[in-house]
Amino acid sequence: MFKMAIVRTPGKSMIHGVSSAKLGAPNYELARLQHTKYVEALESCGLEVVTLPPNESFPDSTFIEDVALLTPYCAIITNPGAPSRKGEIQGLRDILGDYYTQIEQIQAPGTLEAGDIMMVGNHYYIGLSARTNQAGAGQMIGFLEKYGMTGSLIELKQVLHLKTGVAYLENNNLLVGGEFLTHPEFQKFHILEIDASESYAANCIWINGKILLPAGYPIARKTIESTGYQVLEIDTSEFRKLDGGLSCLSLRF
Repeated sequence: MFKMAIVRTPGKSMIHGVSSAKLGAPNYELARLQHTKYVEALESCGLEVVTLPPNESFPDSTFIEDVALLTPYCAIITNPGAPSRKGEIQGLRDILGDYYTQIEQIQAPGTLEAGDIMMVGNHYYIGLSARTNQAGAGQMIGFLEKYGMTGSLIELKQVLHLKTGVAYLENNNLLVGGEFLTHPEFQKFHILEIDASESYAANCIWINGKILLPAGYPIARKTIESTGYQVLEIDTSEFRKLDGGLSCLSLRF
């Protein structure tokens, strides 16, 4: 069960964020409204939400998930692979110090963004991507093992981050799309297939028995609800324009 979440309000500079989606620039005012609704959804799941102010120096900083992995035993600050995002970790140690006594940090030449990490119990799947390299993943596994956890590697071929295409919904249920449908590492789970036409919906999050799902994906919603979960739809259209999704917008612990 999660008790808290940390989010960062999007800044006006988000219109200059990194994107390959080719969906146009995000509407800042609409993004702020969607972010507010996102926070309300987290609170409705029983979380205490800590909201950090906008960081205008870093357009993508609202995607706070990428800069840290928060485990039950330690916090691990990452080293983002996107050059424009590396400064986002400044001051993070002080923020996390309010909640963790054990804080580690990925060092260059290792790069890692936590959107490439999926937690399944005490095991963490780590995607090797354009943002997360072998050195960064190796350091992460070393930190996990230091605190009694484990990690393994998943090579990505098509998607930006591991959690762009797969989400663990607890109870052995794995929401899966695209290149991960036949991946050997995931066949032990109960596979909930995401239709190719709704691939963006693969980035959803389990919070205390409820599923937060991007709005507008009825096939995915039906698939998830068929397993008995309560689904809360959240509009993230403006964050999608920056290749961001629901998991990207918070650190949950």
